[in-house]
Parts: sequence; C-alpha cells; structure tokens
Amino acid sequence: MMMSRLDRVRNQRLARTVVIAALAVAPVGLLGVAGVSPPHSAKAGVVPNGYGWPIKPFNQPHPVRGNFGDPRTVFHGPPSTNTVYHGTGSFSFHRGADIAAAIGTKVYPVRDGVVVFRSASHIDVKSSDGTVFEYWHIGANLRAGTFVHAYRTVIGAIQRAQHVDLTEVVNGHATNPLAAGHLTPYTDTKRPVVASIRIQRDNAGHVLFPNFVSGSVWLVAEAYDKPSLSVPGNWSGLPVTPALLTWQIKAPDGNVVVPTQIAADFRTGEPSNQAFWSTYARGTFQNMAAFTNHYSLMQPGNYLFLLSPTRFDTSSLHNGVYELVVTATDIRGNSASRSLRFTIHNVIFE
Repeated sequence: MMMSRLDRVRNQRLARTVVIAALAVAPVGLLGVAGVSPPHSAKAGVVPNGYGWPIKPFNQPHPVRGNFGDPRTVFHGPPSTNTVYHGTGSFSFHRGADIAAAIGTKVYPVRDGVVVFRSASHIDVKSSDGTVFEYWHIGANLRAGTFVHAYRTVIGAIQRAQHVDLTEVVNGHATNPLAAGHLTPYTDTKRPVVASIRIQRDNAGHVLFPNFVSGSVWLVAEAYDKPSLSVPGNWSGLPVTPALLTWQIKAPDGNVVVPTQIAADFRTGEPSNQAFWSTYARGTFQNMAAFTNHYSLMQPGNYLFLLSPTRFDTSSLHNGVYELVVTATDIRGNSASRSLRFTIHNVIFE
C-alpha cells in the first residue's frame, strides 16, 4: 500500500509536467474562464513582494511541520538498523513547506493564477510572473485552465494527511517558501540544534575514536530544528531540517586551519535527489519513517549530514589536536554550534 501511493505520486508529477508544458505557451489571460475579472491584489497584512498563507487566517502564521529540504525516505526493507544504513528505497528532498491544519480545512491560492494541473490530491496554479504554486494533499476540485483568485477561490480541502504541502516553483526550480519575502508573515525565534558530531571510517555508522584519527574519514553531524509554532497531534515535537549547515576546523589556539565550508544549504534551493546520499549521511530517516509494511507512527526522524560529499583527508593537516566546529542556522538566521575535539595521528615513516 505504501509503495502504490508512492507510484501514484510519481505518475501525477510526470503527468503534471506534460500538462504544464502544454499550457505554458498560452498567456495567462487567455487561459482564464470567460467572465472572470482580472487578478486581485494581495490581502492586507501580506507584504507586497510576498504572499499570505493558503488557509485562514491568511495574514497569521500557522504551524509548519515539514521544512524545505527535509529528508523523505521510504525504505524497501524491514524496520531495522541494517535497512536504514544499507537498504534501498526512495530518497528525496522535501520540495515545500508542510502547513498543518485539520481535515476539511479549505485551501486557497496564495496568488491569482491559472490552474495548470489537477489530480485527486493536488493542484498547481501558475501566476502571471510564471511562478507555479503546488498545493498537495488536498481534495482538488477545479479543472485545468480555470482562473483562480488569491484568498477567494477555494481550490480544495485538506485530506487525511492533515496538512497542505505548499511548493513554490520559480523557473522550473523549487524554492524555499519560508525564505524572507515569500510566505508571510513567518517568524522563528528558536535555535536549531547540533546534537552530535562524528568522525567515521565509512558512511555506514562506524564511528572512530576521536583521540586517534588517521587517513581519509567521513565527517558527520546530527542537526535539526524544531517548528516555530507547536504542531498539533501526532506530529507534535518532531524535528525539521535547518536551512544551513556549515563547518570549519580550528587549531587549539583558535586559528582556523580549514575555513568555513557549506555542508547543506536549503535557504533558497536544494540539490537534485541524486545528491541525497552525498548530502545526508546513511542512518538518516524521516519523521514517522516508512518501511516495507511498516509505518513508524509518532517516531521522530534522524537527520545526519555529511559535512563533505567526499572523504576528508586528515593528512592535509599536521599531526596534532584540532576542533571541528559545526553550525546549524535556520531560515531566520538563528544559529547554534557544537564542536568536537579530535587528534590526528598519521604514521610518519623515516
């Protein structure tokens, strides 16, 4: 059942791409429904260059239970450590923001536009500037070609998933809807957490003793954020991904020997899904992780990041003691750091 739903989503995305390509050549005005007035401006309380929320009240923030860039994992195997570290499956980056709301909550477009794709569970609306907004997990009821008004036209209602996934696509690429100047108002005062830092011999969870490190190693950090507003129900307290993860290496005197490097950056865009396991480290799984014939109800995800997509060569530094400093930052600039002291000891032959 889990995999059949996944296959349906993939087929919907493929069909949507074909329909959007066909409709993209027609001007927005020509695709509207006869007798419908021109687009309205955004409602009061929404910044001019941004847009409000797709559920009422439009000018107040709502709980976001899934961030842009979150890991999405469906494992082909039993719920076990071996599956998590070695199993195959479907692995992708979350392309939008999951806005939590009750079943039956009405969903509205955040900008005027034309419906360019509709399925039983989602709808895509193209605005006059070419931006496409996707609204997932709703009972959509409008046909392609219909013109819709921001905050006035009901495009569907939230279904059993108890959230609407809002995805913003600019020039064919998904962008972070929680970034400044997009979904508004949105505030966040909570700091992310860097829970742990590990040095591993491989990308399969084998952690090295930091007092004696040599050769080429993987640098891994566990980092997460918490939603800015409390999420109700089974998703309460579950983590989301930070918007940015960086690292550097310092000598004991504080001098930086490896300048700041970016491990993951979801502030505006995200890598292709092919880069999933060079961004996240093995051992990563999503909230309420899905396995063959098993769904991990209420279980938090585990977000492990590869600090570099390739191994770090410790011989690039002199033998000695160092500090690996990892910093996680959210989309509003709140940050937190953690450090791991380690010793490099590569054998020297005379």
